[in-house]
Amino acid sequence: MDARQVLQSTLAPDAAERSNAEQQLAHAAEVDFAAYLITLGQELANESSPAHIRVAAGIALKNAFTFRDQAKLREVQLRWAQSINAETKTQVKELALKTLQSPDARAGNAAATLIVSIAAIELPRGEWPELMGILVQNVASGNDALKQSSLTAIGYICESQDPDLRASLTQHSNAILTAVVQGARREEPNMDVRYAAIAALSDAVDFVRTNMDNEGERNYIMQVVCEATQADEVRVQAAAFGCLNRIMGSYYEKMRFYMEKALFGLSIMGMKSEEEEVAKLAIEFWCTVCEEEIAIEDDNAEAQQEGVEARPFFGFARVATREVVPVLLQSMCRQDEDADDNEYNVSRAAYQAMQLYAQCVQGDVIQPVVTFVEENIRNEDWHRRDAAVAAFGAIMEGPEPSVLEPLIKQALSVLLGMMEDSSISVRDSTAYALGRVCDCCPEVLDPEVHLQPLISCLFNGLANSPKIASSCCWALMNVADRFAGDDGSQTNPLSKHFEDSVKSLLTVTERYVP
Repeated sequence: MDARQVLQSTLAPDAAERSNAEQQLAHAAEVDFAAYLITLGQELANESSPAHIRVAAGIALKNAFTFRDQAKLREVQLRWAQSINAETKTQVKELALKTLQSPDARAGNAAATLIVSIAAIELPRGEWPELMGILVQNVASGNDALKQSSLTAIGYICESQDPDLRASLTQHSNAILTAVVQGARREEPNMDVRYAAIAALSDAVDFVRTNMDNEGERNYIMQVVCEATQADEVRVQAAAFGCLNRIMGSYYEKMRFYMEKALFGLSIMGMKSEEEEVAKLAIEFWCTVCEEEIAIEDDNAEAQQEGVEARPFFGFARVATREVVPVLLQSMCRQDEDADDNEYNVSRAAYQAMQLYAQCVQGDVIQPVVTFVEENIRNEDWHRRDAAVAAFGAIMEGPEPSVLEPLIKQALSVLLGMMEDSSISVRDSTAYALGRVCDCCPEVLDPEVHLQPLISCLFNGLANSPKIASSCCWALMNVADRFAGDDGSQTNPLSKHFEDSVKSLLTVTERYVP
């Protein structure tokens, strides 16, 4: 097999050529796995080889060890562990470690994936004990390329979901922390290295519990991550906020001091950032806070019943409501009219945070949201109208229905009218908000007063705007659930609307079904 030619063909635009090359690689691996690994490892490590060939070699090596089928995965892992001789193993590992220092970051990244594949087999067996020490030393004294690739390898190892590998990493927590913190410090001038270190620290959060239990070490870790949120490069800032999310989720009980001294202010600044990734991850920090506090309150309610010790609860979200909620509301105004339905952007992150905030602090969220809605519901800018409608729908779960009832009754006629808004985005958000009302506070709706206009405007939206069909249908499903009546009953409030509803559905169906 001409390895370089076959690897070249795996990248060909022609599907048949790619498939043929992949079959040749699979056959070579089956015939002589040891020779296959060495041949590809040599291509990966060869600095004179074209960059795309080295990347293709790295992909092929990764695929040689990676299978979704657990039986196949265990089979190849046993094949490495039991059928490959020690000399071949050493040669393959040395080629991978050598490639970490390549100036070509893609080759170094490919080597990192190969290293984690081998580590997943050997570390749980007590083999390759020197690996973590080598990676740590690379970060301490290597060139920038070696530091970056070694940190990437550490991150990949910590990110692995293999339970045996994860269990084996506990003994290496000090080495892992030493490496990632050294690379993440503000004194590190190379942003590629610093980014790789912050990403690796985020992946390693679960493995440094002993270090986080030590106040001095915890203070230093938090200092490094907080400083990274203010780095000169956007991707480092974003990675730092992502790391803070992981830390908050794992170490909530230790975060009170840091929230008071730094995290509150840093997260507010981050949410206001004009950089999309930074703002999203800073918003997600408050999602994490709310999720943790909702879970803790549930756990503590159960603990009280069982007479066991409750978890620490600091009420970070409630204390910060007056500062955080207005920022979330402004972030909801950052919509992109052309965004794909599945695109996760700042406004959608803020909407998700608003939902969680309402569930976490209940009634405390109402006043700032109502003020925002009143100020923006008729604004000339569709972004602000859309945010106002969405914000109203977001707080339907959390506050007591009795508190929301007068607000819903006051707002319902306005919402129904906004199903005719000139902006399709506003109409979509309105339909979804109506669905939230029906889903979370159905007892507020009076069938004699609200049912007819609600059904009419939703069917009208469904018929006229395919883009909002999903939201309209979801709202109609919630209307049906709300007014379906008791099991076995002959009629319900929907009965007199049934025939017109079916006709409307059939009309829409005929329009889109060939």
